[in-house]
Amino acid sequence: AFERDYKGKLAALADGPERGARLAEAIRRYEALDDLLGRLTSYAGLVHAGDTADPARGKFYADVQERVTAASTHLLFFTLELNRLDDAKLEATMQHGALVHYRPWIEDIRREKPYQLEDRVEQLFHEKSVTGYSAWTRLFDETIAGLRFRVGAKVLAIEPTLHLLQDPKEATRKAASEALAKTFKQNVRSFALITNVLTKDKEISDRWRGFADVADARHLSNRVEPEVVQALVQAVRAAYPRLSHRYYALKARWFGKKRLPHWDRNAPLPKVATRTIGWSEAQATVLDAYGAFSPKMAAIAERFFKNDWIDAPVRPGKAPGAFSHPTVPSAHPYVLLNYQGRPRDVMTLAHELGHGVHQVLAAPKGALMAPTPLTLAETASVFGEMLTFKKLLAKADRKQRKAMLAAKVEDMINTVVRQIAFYTFERHIHTERRAGELTVERLNALWLEVQRESLGEAIELRSGYETFWAYISHFVHSPFYVYAYAFGDCLVNSLYAVYERASEGFAERYLEMLAAGGTKHHSELLAPFGLDARDPAFWQGGLGVIQRMIDELEELD
Repeated sequence: AFERDYKGKLAALADGPERGARLAEAIRRYEALDDLLGRLTSYAGLVHAGDTADPARGKFYADVQERVTAASTHLLFFTLELNRLDDAKLEATMQHGALVHYRPWIEDIRREKPYQLEDRVEQLFHEKSVTGYSAWTRLFDETIAGLRFRVGAKVLAIEPTLHLLQDPKEATRKAASEALAKTFKQNVRSFALITNVLTKDKEISDRWRGFADVADARHLSNRVEPEVVQALVQAVRAAYPRLSHRYYALKARWFGKKRLPHWDRNAPLPKVATRTIGWSEAQATVLDAYGAFSPKMAAIAERFFKNDWIDAPVRPGKAPGAFSHPTVPSAHPYVLLNYQGRPRDVMTLAHELGHGVHQVLAAPKGALMAPTPLTLAETASVFGEMLTFKKLLAKADRKQRKAMLAAKVEDMINTVVRQIAFYTFERHIHTERRAGELTVERLNALWLEVQRESLGEAIELRSGYETFWAYISHFVHSPFYVYAYAFGDCLVNSLYAVYERASEGFAERYLEMLAAGGTKHHSELLAPFGLDARDPAFWQGGLGVIQRMIDELEELD
């Protein structure tokens, strides 16, 4: 009915005295359909994430994807036709009250106009995604979920095995690393094939659409200027020596070594007691930290616990890692964790609940404007972590403070340094793929190159580590997503500094920023805080927070 009512008719809708109201009504109907289709795919995706090894769930997920793709084919014309409207005519139409609400979405759509293809080609790309991108990402997910790793007498899935890399015993960490390396090596050709196919798939799309740089499509979807990302990347890479290189040299000294083998990179500090943190304590810790900042923020987060919107336990077949799925504005978000009681797991809970709060606050903007560009999508999550960390740090004694600072520095290095190294790795892969397929050996070599650059001489990359690129899902699901983590961390460091200097009214402005969803550019959102990501000094401020924490660790040593 929607296609029948509007296909080929948008130009006429943009004429006449009621043009604003008529076009607004068309967009409202489009938005309702977008929400409905999103609800279906979200449900299927979450069911599948609960047990990716279950063939029935896999079939259900694939069937829903196929049917939604087929249905959404009948909506493709709408944004394509909207972009063919004359600029002056559309601008005049947007002056009408009913359409003002949708201006941010329309302007975002118009930014994609130069990369838009002829309708039939767009339809082909859309329909082929089921047997292309979506099929290969599903293969990756199910392969990862099905991998098993023998550590001593135990045979484990990937999440519990990765967890052992933070075990207090070095022998256990080494055994886990070797188990990961062995299984990855056995499957690396499959992962190389998946990587090559998806990288080529993206290259074809980029070439047809006219994107010059391998990451331009991501920058466009993130609504961030390439030069801003380049400034971030350059600032972080220049900071490697004073951040990661310096910290890992310090950590090696704590362990009584000149160099740490790679399996000790995230090891807990020696002679520091470790304990398992129960789920109830983790919940109270995060909610207390949120509540001290903003009762409203804590109240939203509490709904996730009360309404069972969190899937926390580790299970065989369950999707690895953690996420907060926004689903659609007419429903509510769901959080997936693999909670195992580590301090880092508490921070992950704080991180994902930050996403969840953000998604709840932005939901009133509707299905078209609630989604936030990835660069800003990580703001609330990292800020939630920082609130939780600062709350715990204030209660710590000297020994605990050192352990907590070290853990936080490691998390920040993983969020900033490691993610920019990932971005660099992706750039190498996508650039070289334009000239032909990359062998396993080449992928391994590129991985080791960027890891050595980012980690420094104090981390010794032993045999087997060369395949550890294979399990990182962001490379498969969201090419070039990873720089958003570094963007978000540096942004939050700067935001938190503003909060510490002048907390009066900050929480209200912060929640307003989150509630804006995808309706504002990062420059508009940061202006009330006196921040500008286009200023090169902005990134130095964020990186300086990490550097000062390392300074304090050296003083505590």
